[in-house]
Amino acid sequence: MSKHKRLNTKILITVLIICAVVTVIIAVGLGPVSVSPITTAKILISRIPFLGSVIPQTWEQLDYNIIIGLRLPRVLLGLIVGASLAVTGVTMQALVRNKLADPFILGVSSGASAFATLGMLFGVFSFLGQYSLSLSAFIGSAVTIIFVYIISRTNGRINIPQLLLSGVAVSMIMDGVTNIITLSAPNALGLHNAAFWMSGSLAGAKWDYLTLPLAVLAVCMVVLMINYRGLNLLVLGDESAGTLGINVGRLQKLLILVASLMSGVTIAISGSIGFVGLMVPHFTRLITGGDHRKVLPVSALLGGILVVWVDVLARMVIAPEELPVGILTAVIGGPIFIWMLRRKQR
Repeated sequence: MSKHKRLNTKILITVLIICAVVTVIIAVGLGPVSVSPITTAKILISRIPFLGSVIPQTWEQLDYNIIIGLRLPRVLLGLIVGASLAVTGVTMQALVRNKLADPFILGVSSGASAFATLGMLFGVFSFLGQYSLSLSAFIGSAVTIIFVYIISRTNGRINIPQLLLSGVAVSMIMDGVTNIITLSAPNALGLHNAAFWMSGSLAGAKWDYLTLPLAVLAVCMVVLMINYRGLNLLVLGDESAGTLGINVGRLQKLLILVASLMSGVTIAISGSIGFVGLMVPHFTRLITGGDHRKVLPVSALLGGILVVWVDVLARMVIAPEELPVGILTAVIGGPIFIWMLRRKQR
């Protein structure tokens, strides 16, 4: 029976990987200037070492520039961001033993927004150069999570209820600071840009932006897969996990570090994209069950595919203008999440 289940999981992951590849090929070709999937596939294959010389060049240079220079980094960033948010959601839900937890429950998003708006509206972090927005957002998320971690410690250990309450309190404080900053905005354009960024967007994607979030996702994914048994046992409670041989305190610190790092880097690159980290883990558990060895990779693939298609919708629904991705994930994800809850109750 277990062998049959493992085989099904392998088939599921293989199907999702194929879906992710097809998603990249189709999504990269969609936009104001459409490129056919066949041409897109040829252009992408031409970039693969040792295969490029086999593909005859039948496309125009404009198509090549659009695919490689503009859309491919955006689609790949969508895959990375979606995977990171989904995996972070799985991690936070296991850590706090609450299926309503999401990647931003510890105030990471609020801290990033406060520092990012401070930089965008008043140029406080302009000395950081072209990456000032991403770096200021990451600094804000790091400062927030460190503060939450410090005030949630009791007798040298992390108190989970206090961690949640601290995250809520600090998040409210940071939201208040963000409101003060935006109300003091010196110009309407800066305020619009800040509001658009806080709603989540992949519009500024560049090849340079992919390296760090991909590396963080890969490292954190390996760490979580190594500790999947601890995640399974942590859901049962601290005492049960400790009795079964898990160092609960060390695992909690590790999960906070992993979740904070992934969510902080993700927010720094794409802004706050909600609902993915809450909805995708739930949907994944309906398919795979509660074993984190299956939940983690399936959530990563589903989250990446979801964000890519929502981003395609965001840039096409009112073209040539764009909608923030975070708004669409909430509008689309909310009804789907309610349907999932109702279905589970029945």
